Amino acid sequence: VSASSVTSIIDGLKKLYIQKLKPLEVAYKFNDFVSPLLTNSDFDAKPMVMLLGQYSTGKTTFIKHMLQSSYPGAHIGPEPTTDRFVVVMSGPDERSIPGNTVAVQADMPFNGLTTFGTAFLSKFECSQMPHPLLEHITFVDTPGVLSGEKQRTQRSYDFTGVTSWFAAKSDLILLLFDPHKLDISDEFKRVISSLHGHDDKIRVVLNKSDQVDTQQLMRIYGALMWSLGKVLNVPEVMRVYIGSFNDKPVNNTVSGQLGNELFEREQEDLLTDLKDIPKKACDRKINEFVKRARAAKIHAYIISHLKSQMPTMMGKAKAQQKLIDNLEGEFAKVQREFHLPAGDFPDVEHFKDVLSGYNIDKFEKLKPHKIQAVDDMLAHDIPNLLKSFRNPYG
Repeated sequence: VSASSVTSIIDGLKKLYIQKLKPLEVAYKFNDFVSPLLTNSDFDAKPMVMLLGQYSTGKTTFIKHMLQSSYPGAHIGPEPTTDRFVVVMSGPDERSIPGNTVAVQADMPFNGLTTFGTAFLSKFECSQMPHPLLEHITFVDTPGVLSGEKQRTQRSYDFTGVTSWFAAKSDLILLLFDPHKLDISDEFKRVISSLHGHDDKIRVVLNKSDQVDTQQLMRIYGALMWSLGKVLNVPEVMRVYIGSFNDKPVNNTVSGQLGNELFEREQEDLLTDLKDIPKKACDRKINEFVKRARAAKIHAYIISHLKSQMPTMMGKAKAQQKLIDNLEGEFAKVQREFHLPAGDFPDVEHFKDVLSGYNIDKFEKLKPHKIQAVDDMLAHDIPNLLKSFRNPYG
């Protein structure tokens, strides 16, 4: 697909969003329950790669390795050094921009992060530098996931929520593991669970693999797949890259020649995966857009259904509490009435939390013409848009 047709497809999606999808999202407060409204910068953003892992698994070093140089604000050490979310992106010169400034810049796709408050924005920054790779990809470095209850309570913002926000925007999510840190802490479990729905974007990197011999590596690989299988709860096996992604030459003394060849091949595979991202980014945007449209439709059905269950006169507070308490049952009714897939419904607990801050009676009734507009967009407008800009023989 040529660059000009990608631009045209993205422009087409922008128009469809404003004309057909946004009115539905605004009417039923989709932005408060699921995801902030989209802006132009969300459509124009470069593909993102997010790195997640426990502290000292080599996330910052991995980005340095990819860029072949350090970036502004990078800290590396054996203790939890990256205590903030750092977005590494292309810019005219090397500089760090504080989170509060980044979140309000109209030309950057981070406006949605303002919902996480100042406590988070003070732990967020953007690192800009001129680099050929960053012209195609943006990296997101995250704080090391900690273990233990004490560390979790010390976070002054919704860490899992922020991760989930970035996951929705990312084109690839790399989970980094260290052979000596295979235990998946409670916080890491929560973070991985929050990636639900983005399973196709997840790749696993078993980093620092040259620190163990081949026999140990086989056992570690097996143990990692077993513990990940329990957390991710998906039938497919995740793609795992085994290697040592840092600036030092591979440690032959432990891994031996076999390890050397394996690491080189794995590294090439991972680089190919990264190089494919910009090519696949347009498809990903279309895919995410369609997913969002489906989620907005289901959201509209849920909200209007809850509204229809409210009494017209007396006992509204009681009725609202009853609906919230039995939200799972109400979801099931909506699912049966409109023949919707159960897997597309939002998380009940999260929905309950947000809903309890609203007066259900003030929501809008079902507006069939708004739903119809989104149905038409999915059935006709998007396929026609793709047909008109794609080379039928390409």
